[in-house]
Amino acid sequence: MDVINGGVSFWWEQIGRPEPRAGLDGDLTCDVCVVGGGLSGLWTAYTLAGLDPTLDIVVLEAEFAGYGASGRNGGWLSAELSGSKERYAATHGARGVRALVGAMERAVDDVIEVCRTEGIDADIVKDGVLYVARSPAQLVRLREGLESDARWGVGAAHRVELGAAELGERVRVERAVGATFSPHCARVQPAKLVAGIAAAAERRGVRILEGTRATRIDPGAVTTDRGTVRAARILRCLEGYTASVRGQRRTWLPMNSAMIVTEPLPDAVWDEIGWTGAELIGDSANAYCYAQRTADGRIALGGRGIPYRYASRTDVDGRTQEWTVESLTKILRGMFPAAGRAAVDHAWCGVLGVPRDWCASVSYDPSTGLGSAGGYVGSGLTTTHLAGRTLADLVLGRESDLTALPWVDRSVRRWEPEPLRWLGVRAMYGLYREADRREDRGLSRPSRLARVGDRLTGR
Repeated sequence: MDVINGGVSFWWEQIGRPEPRAGLDGDLTCDVCVVGGGLSGLWTAYTLAGLDPTLDIVVLEAEFAGYGASGRNGGWLSAELSGSKERYAATHGARGVRALVGAMERAVDDVIEVCRTEGIDADIVKDGVLYVARSPAQLVRLREGLESDARWGVGAAHRVELGAAELGERVRVERAVGATFSPHCARVQPAKLVAGIAAAAERRGVRILEGTRATRIDPGAVTTDRGTVRAARILRCLEGYTASVRGQRRTWLPMNSAMIVTEPLPDAVWDEIGWTGAELIGDSANAYCYAQRTADGRIALGGRGIPYRYASRTDVDGRTQEWTVESLTKILRGMFPAAGRAAVDHAWCGVLGVPRDWCASVSYDPSTGLGSAGGYVGSGLTTTHLAGRTLADLVLGRESDLTALPWVDRSVRRWEPEPLRWLGVRAMYGLYREADRREDRGLSRPSRLARVGDRLTGR
């Protein structure tokens, strides 16, 4: 069987693309205009409409709601922090870091509760996440992460170490020498989630206008290819597509990530792998991978292909490179040899937003009415919910625990002009891949090349 490549994602192919919503038809005036119909924008609109039902809220989307990373990701409803604890602590101290980590952990359950109350069946199972070490160097890296948790006071409730035998009781990963486990993660079918949140927002009176591409954002007005939307409050929630708006090309870098999914695996293969639950699984390589067991018995696995396209270009309808498909297939079969004969049914890719300091942010300026949320560096499925709630509080002028979090109103410098950012990101991932090759050959400690790569781009 030929691999389906692109078509947005397997997740959307599985449930069918939504019926197109109407687009903007000439100029329009509203109270709040949200630019971007992914989870950041939808959660923000959904929350705002719940807090103040009198607001006239419009969401503008260039394609269809959930077309971007919200409908293409790995399905990790995770509490993983987007960015560096040290950078958040620089303004809010260790207490601020603990508050943000705690808010992320609670947000996992908050999303699950919204899905329950709104009747959204998104294949959610909260069985936690396993990060697997497949070399001595990776095991050192995992333990360094545990030590970091302990220093910051997030402790054993956040992550614990498992030996190889303990890991084997949950799942058998080839060459695994250990792992860590966190309970704060749930599997989800991303397209089902984003479609459900879009419908829930509409039930609260939010208008979602699709096929309407924003080209410029100014105080009080959004210029699109189908007219101008005027609003006192305008919120940019474009994540990896931020560079598509005039003046924002260097704000967040669109980092590319790719995925494959197998055909449904027979029971005998699952018995051999031993993966009976719905734990999410990642490895601890520098150029890491991430995987889930889908509700219909497949393995979906993702990782980096071409990490960045020159001049902040993005993919065409999710299509990825053949060599990326081959690379991810090799990783899949290396981790799970029992699935070696399984056909790959679908491959796709998408972009995530990366700020220059690799930390997420939520901001709102009451004097201009402009706000934004994003920069989740690949940990956005839960973070979008927390960011949307935070942005809603900021817009309404509500002081809350959320508006005191250290990612609020952060000031981050822009990325360098081309070709510097292309050269930097390509070099970083080249160093990561070489570091992984050295570690796989038996290096007993993490390769210093990865740290050079981190310093190169400020990660």
